[in-house]
Amino acid sequence: MIPVFTAILPIFLLILFGQALRRLTLFTPDFWRGLDMMGFYVLYPTLLFVTILRADFSTLSLDSIAIALGVASSSIAIGTLALWPLLRDRMSMSGASFSSVFQSVMRWNGFLAFAVAEKMFPAEGAAMVALVMAVMIIPINVGSVAVIAWFTNRDANLLGVLRRIAVNPLILAAGAAIVMRALPFSLPETALEMLDLLARAALGMGLLAIGAGLHPRDALRPNATVWLAITLKLLLYPAIVIAVAFALGLDETQISYLALCAAVPTAMNGYVIARQMGGDAQLYAAIVTVQTAVSFVTIPLVLAVTAQLSGG
Repeated sequence: MIPVFTAILPIFLLILFGQALRRLTLFTPDFWRGLDMMGFYVLYPTLLFVTILRADFSTLSLDSIAIALGVASSSIAIGTLALWPLLRDRMSMSGASFSSVFQSVMRWNGFLAFAVAEKMFPAEGAAMVALVMAVMIIPINVGSVAVIAWFTNRDANLLGVLRRIAVNPLILAAGAAIVMRALPFSLPETALEMLDLLARAALGMGLLAIGAGLHPRDALRPNATVWLAITLKLLLYPAIVIAVAFALGLDETQISYLALCAAVPTAMNGYVIARQMGGDAQLYAAIVTVQTAVSFVTIPLVLAVTAQLSGG
């Protein structure tokens, strides 16, 4: 476990550094919004494109990996929804709060997973994380929006959601990379070098943006709801993913990749959706902040347990 801690420590220090920079008057809120826009529309898509384009997937069972994530994600979604009557009656939880719990369980911070994968795994591991991240955008967003709409009594414009997903820069970048891999020619080396230079800026800027987006004040006194979301997301979900991966006969390396994808905390973008659609945005902010902090311990724990079960 110690080597994993050592590997991910710089990543979490950079996240903390982003939070520290956010508190300086040197950088205005407009700066951080601009950084988020630059990351979403330019840096992250370039990173996905370059990584997927250059990866060697020949040793990966991508169909089994997709099945494992699909089964595990469906299971945790159904299980979380099944908790609603109990949470409503025993904890007096509102529909808006439950929608934020559901979102925080289903979403995952792909760029944090990618940063850890870059640090710990070979190139194909990081590429698998990038590909999975792009593929999972569609079901996660559609499911989250539908649940928020149902539990907040809002009209869900799923067609509008699908339109936004169709032009999502991450999906377009991943699709472009897959198409480019199938073509009989490749991009000029000069263009690839330019894109590679741009991609190198993505992880550092992305981790700073993650740190800047955290809300420590909302997470100073995490309540039972926050800890429930942490338990479901950081402990139960990885356990389901690992169990399904073993059942499908994936090898130790591929199970480790999946375990990392499952172990990372929820993503920041759920906060914006909760705020726009009438969910409990403050609760979501608290959950994502505490999950990110706790994941510094749970990510090494999940990877260590996975290695132990695999005989590593």
